[in-house]
Amino acid sequence: MGISATFFLLVKRKSNMPRYTPEQLVKRNASIWTDIQIILAPIQFLFFIAGLTITTLYANNLFLSGFYWVSVAILFKTLFFALLFITGMFFEKEIFNQWVYSKEFLWEDIGSTIAAFFHLLYFFLAWFGASQEVLLWDAFLAYFTYVLNALQYLVRIILEKINERNLRMDGQL
Repeated sequence: MGISATFFLLVKRKSNMPRYTPEQLVKRNASIWTDIQIILAPIQFLFFIAGLTITTLYANNLFLSGFYWVSVAILFKTLFFALLFITGMFFEKEIFNQWVYSKEFLWEDIGSTIAAFFHLLYFFLAWFGASQEVLLWDAFLAYFTYVLNALQYLVRIILEKINERNLRMDGQL
């Protein structure tokens, strides 16, 4: 199954998830936290690309000989992930009146929690002296869970744009 078919199935499966109400859409569109997320998400993606590149180059012994750079890359990726998670909590509180795990964002929050776990696990493992090989595997797992979570958010954005268009066409917005 190709990437586009997999993406289509994911969109189809998520299409029955709770949608924003017209009132929530108005709040979302007026929220400063929406703007902050729109700015921070692409920056986090750049940190992901840089971190994945550095980790892959090191793992394949290409151009990088210092493991230090793998740790620096995942540190910055983790800090940005935490920043997005925290600002996302403010967004969720403002729109859904719940800091995290609201029914409207449950799966996105679960995905973020799993990704956060693997990002933070890297530093826990490093603190307790895990080998570079174990740390590399965890870094790749952290990046992989980030990708899955980011795809989930992209699906949500697509579905919400369709929902918003439908509400506008029905005169509800």
